[in-house]
Amino acid sequence: MSTSIIKEHRELADKAVQRQTDIQLQQRRKDRMEASTKNDAEPGRQPSAPGPEHEEPSPPMPGQKLGKPGRQAEMELQPRTLAEDYAGSGKLEGKVALITGGDSGIGRAVAVLFAREGAHVAIAYLNEDEDAAQTCRLVEAEGAQCLAVSGDVQDTSFCEDLVSKVLEKFGSVNVLVNNAAFQEHASDIADITEERLEETFKTNIFGYFHMAKATLPYLNEGDCIINTGSVTGLRGSRHLLDYSATKGAIHAFTKALAGNLAERGIRVNAVAPGPVWTPLNPADKTTGDEIGQFGADTDMKRPAQPEEIAPAYVFLAAPACSSYITGIVLPITGTAGEQ
Repeated sequence: MSTSIIKEHRELADKAVQRQTDIQLQQRRKDRMEASTKNDAEPGRQPSAPGPEHEEPSPPMPGQKLGKPGRQAEMELQPRTLAEDYAGSGKLEGKVALITGGDSGIGRAVAVLFAREGAHVAIAYLNEDEDAAQTCRLVEAEGAQCLAVSGDVQDTSFCEDLVSKVLEKFGSVNVLVNNAAFQEHASDIADITEERLEETFKTNIFGYFHMAKATLPYLNEGDCIINTGSVTGLRGSRHLLDYSATKGAIHAFTKALAGNLAERGIRVNAVAPGPVWTPLNPADKTTGDEIGQFGADTDMKRPAQPEEIAPAYVFLAAPACSSYITGIVLPITGTAGEQ
């Protein structure tokens, strides 16, 4: 990829961040007309399955608000992405994984575990350079190689150039994880402008389609695509109308593409997380109280940490675990009975 093309992709990524920031500021101006509170309480603790030594942060979460696109390095309470109790066993030895939105949150946790299982990793991100560099350091600490590429998945030429760069670096690609996302709340459908609707759909579903289309010519039997869906795609969210619609579309796209590629031996699945403590939500919620209560409405009374979601991606990526699984949407929501 030439220097001029790299510069062009970075300029488009910066423009995407500016568009998303403008959308966020418009919504925050409206929200300021309503009463808001600030919650600076220390987070509580709720147990997680392994036992009391693994207690996870629970509401009230820090009421910190982030600007778009949401940088993990700026978060007061850092998401847990290392899964220190997870022991790799070579499930992805010799594989190459490409993860969009791999600079932070779920994407970072997936990158770390893929590396721990023996895969080399490429990540795509907008312009969160510090976050991307940290993900690469963590991947390399696992003994794997990492490639970080800045750009906007809305742009088909970037998606094609990204795949070319991965092939140039590693010689192959075996796992595509579509994970990049844009989210901004709205209490009323009238607040969702044409610009906002387009931004959400072009990032969340068009981007997934573009990446699948760019990667598929290089995937072989036994390779796979994993899409990040959402609990909002299962049951909707009254304040995330456009985002919920894109996640429902991702679930349908996953099932349709799985059927389309079954004869080629390429599996396509999705993970549908519930609330997860990543930069996405502090970069969306307007008040400290909204952020502070994030995840409180689940049966587990807390948001998940990215390290609790990432093993599902390993399971779906590893042929030894999921060679007969395709077209599923796996809910990991902290609430019983979600499907």
